[in-house]
Amino acid sequence: MMTRHDDVMRTIIDLPPDQLRALDAWREAHGVSRAEAVRQAIARLLEADDQRGEVLAKTRGLWAARDEDGLAYQERMRSEWDR
Repeated sequence: MMTRHDDVMRTIIDLPPDQLRALDAWREAHGVSRAEAVRQAIARLLEADDQRGEVLAKTRGLWAARDEDGLAYQERMRSEWDR
């Protein structure tokens, strides 16, 4: 029977003292080990990156149906700020 850690990789990271103190304060407050705190942080980073990619994919080509050039639109909108 495989556990969730059967295919893990060990790694060493260097953290500056201020980050290590902050990590230790966070993990103590949440009752997890340093390793688990780092795993959670990486999972959140990757999830956020996936969400950004999904948003970019959904909005790709959104301006293509417009008649006005994107730069011209931007300049027109910004010109209103000077009024």
